[in-house]
Amino acid sequence: MILVTGGTGNVGANVVGQLLDAGEKVRIITRDPGGRSFPDGVEVVPGDLTRPDTLTEALSGVERAFLFPVFNAVDGFLDAARKAGLRHVVLLSSSTVTFPTPGWIGEQHLRLERAVEASGLPWTFVRPGAFMTNDLVWAPQIAGGEVVRGVYGSAALAPIDPRDIAAVAVHALLDPRAGEAHLLTGPQSLTQIDRVRIIAETIGRPLRFEEQPREQFLEQMLHHGMPAPVITELVDGLAARVGKTDPVLPTVEEVTGRPAFTYAQWVAHRAADFGSTPA
Repeated sequence: MILVTGGTGNVGANVVGQLLDAGEKVRIITRDPGGRSFPDGVEVVPGDLTRPDTLTEALSGVERAFLFPVFNAVDGFLDAARKAGLRHVVLLSSSTVTFPTPGWIGEQHLRLERAVEASGLPWTFVRPGAFMTNDLVWAPQIAGGEVVRGVYGSAALAPIDPRDIAAVAVHALLDPRAGEAHLLTGPQSLTQIDRVRIIAETIGRPLRFEEQPREQFLEQMLHHGMPAPVITELVDGLAARVGKTDPVLPTVEEVTGRPAFTYAQWVAHRAADFGSTPA
């Protein structure tokens, strides 16, 4: 039995689907088992990573687990996992832990990695960079017009499809090798301007990126509820990438044996989220 935490998220839902495709027994822990539908064949149990007293049932009979990064909950999970005899944990971490200055985001993930290492449980870390799904934040603008507004449009990232992150995590769950850390990127270094162009070409609509004043953008993000340190860190990170090419790593293909999904393939897969169908 494999336990998947965060099983309704962009990565976790794909982990669940790919494990089922591989014929594995999968259990999901969720705070609201009746709140949404789950794939056939999944065992759904009530529980909450922030409430260790709910984890005993979820971990009973589990050999391996995919651990979603809940920053204030790892210690309770690891304690319950040790007591349950868990044999391997695959932690969804972040590429920011490898940065010379990890920043707020990287430090949170580093704390999780260190806790997992100190637990004595065999582990694998999956460290993706920017998610392609982060660009779904543009969906309301695209649905409502032809302009995507943001800052530092010429800043480049190599975003990765969550299906690829999940594929690496599933490989680690099915072929556990303790102590490995997989640093992941997508297959292309693309600016925001590039990505808006690819969305336009893929869904068959005219779109353009329009540069927005930094302070205006920061104010909007604060209004949407993002913590100020996170917003500043993300925006400063974009500013540092202007005019540069983001490194592209072959890890996805090395681990899975197939090429990583391109940005255009991801857009085609999620075209409905942009209010359209592929061109």
